[in-house]
Amino acid sequence: MTQEGSSDVELEIAHVLFIDIVGYSNLLIDRQRDLVNKLNTIVRETDQFKSAEAAGKLVRLPTGDGMALAFFTNPEAPLKCAIEISQRGKDEPELALRMGLHSGPVSGVTDVNDRSNVAGIGINMAQRVMDCGDAGHILLSKRVADDLAQYGRWRSQLHELGEVEVKHGVKVGIVNFYADNIGNAALPEKIASTRKEQASVSKSEQARARAKRRGLELILLLAAILIIGLSIFAYRASRETMKATAPSVAEAIPEKSIAVLPFENLSMEKENAFFADGIQDDVLTSLTKIADLKVISRTSVMQYRGTTRNLREIAQALGVNHILEGTVRRDGNRALVNVQLIDARNDRHIWAQRYDRTIADAIGLQGELATQIATELQAKLTPAEKTSLGTKPTNNPDAYVIYLRALDYEENAETSPAEYYATVDQLYAQAIALDPKFALAHARASMNYSNQFWQTHELPLKAKARTLAEEALRLSPALGEAHLALGLYFDLVEKDYSAALDQFAIALTALPNNVEVLQHRARIYRRQGRWREAIAGFEQARSLNPLVAPAELVRTYWAVRDWQATADAIKRNLAREPDLPFPRINLAKIEVVTNCNLAAARAWWRSV
Repeated sequence: MTQEGSSDVELEIAHVLFIDIVGYSNLLIDRQRDLVNKLNTIVRETDQFKSAEAAGKLVRLPTGDGMALAFFTNPEAPLKCAIEISQRGKDEPELALRMGLHSGPVSGVTDVNDRSNVAGIGINMAQRVMDCGDAGHILLSKRVADDLAQYGRWRSQLHELGEVEVKHGVKVGIVNFYADNIGNAALPEKIASTRKEQASVSKSEQARARAKRRGLELILLLAAILIIGLSIFAYRASRETMKATAPSVAEAIPEKSIAVLPFENLSMEKENAFFADGIQDDVLTSLTKIADLKVISRTSVMQYRGTTRNLREIAQALGVNHILEGTVRRDGNRALVNVQLIDARNDRHIWAQRYDRTIADAIGLQGELATQIATELQAKLTPAEKTSLGTKPTNNPDAYVIYLRALDYEENAETSPAEYYATVDQLYAQAIALDPKFALAHARASMNYSNQFWQTHELPLKAKARTLAEEALRLSPALGEAHLALGLYFDLVEKDYSAALDQFAIALTALPNNVEVLQHRARIYRRQGRWREAIAGFEQARSLNPLVAPAELVRTYWAVRDWQATADAIKRNLAREPDLPFPRINLAKIEVVTNCNLAAARAWWRSV
């Protein structure tokens, strides 16, 4: 920080969390003191506070009815801290908190107590964002939300509320962060009130506003036309690239294609739902090893959990001809599994089977099922695929059950990142302790540590990620997940992209339908400027994961100025999330750049 008396002001970017006790001024003094003490205790016990404090990367600013925490670590730190505070605060129902986050410049100052402190727009704007919320809200500035949206873990929990006018007439984009048990999903009262006032504007004022907006639209469109001259050469030069990379509009559905829908849990104990999900995931993973099949990813099929199923419509949405349904009942150390393979084009039942096994015998069930399904669909199995499907991941039933719990937690946990990683690490460690030869558990644990290091850059995680990946390969040299784990280590930890590509290539020979491998490899290709290979990889991943918005594909097509393919991908995204504004704005830009179609561009702009 800059010391007092320095002639130049040094600015740093702080990631600020502003916290306020709602209704503080209405409380008696002793109650105010009690709540402030409780808040201080909760904040000091969070992992983010302790780690940043220990590293000398945190500045604390008491505000009377709350505090501001300025983190000088990474953009995720204040959000992780807010989540921890929100969860710990549930034990104190009288402690109603609202929180605001912003990243912005601050500078060192010396306060009235002759203590080093910080001040600046970064602190002020975090308070303005917080002031827009009510009890329970965790609000973010648009700038912070855009940074966090680059992490897939946060994207689904960020909900845009639009621009709000704050102090001194400044307008700031506000985003509400919430999940099932974190934050407040309700529209903040201040924003609701503003919208109500705006809705009550007289018709004449609305007409003037529309006229003014149209004038602005024309200005923007004219500005866009000015850039056409700069874009047209690049556009024409890329037309051959467009023809080569754009996918066909109507993609044929392969005959040997299948989606494994979520298995229904019929156990008396609903807690055993993780076991049903685990069996389904194992069957799906086994099928992804068969190159002659097209197998839809878990992310897309899990969207049909608990829905009324019209199999023909589901198959059309997923781009497959066949559906596998199943039920699982776990009773003590036994598992009863019923499955049926259906041709979704005509609802014809191709094959059905009932398995009554001990948990120990059920460990190899996924390989049996995958082999039988391949036979029914007349898919060819290579010798390597037959060997892989016939190999049990472990012979220890207790280790297998804990492994399934870890998978379930990875997919479904809604908790703070610190608790998430700690729990997953612990579960995989337990599985490995029960069976030190459990190569798949080593591989999954390594992937978890690599992802954790990518977010936190904590050095001890680096060695753990590599050691576990290498041990998985030593135990099972042909295991696709082991090569994926080592590839992720080289990609996310070492940034050795050539080594990562080598491992991903091996992983894809064992896991040809694995979306994660395809996406990581495509990102590296894009980083290296290998555009056609990147697009091919993202397109293949999209075909296997069709119900997830193709954001990576849109960015890549845009980068190579393949406007038609960009528009097609954006429209697919818009069909799934029709309320998003930016796809419409981008479609307006494309209409101007490619066709000079001002009417079409204006129509997209007005629909925002």
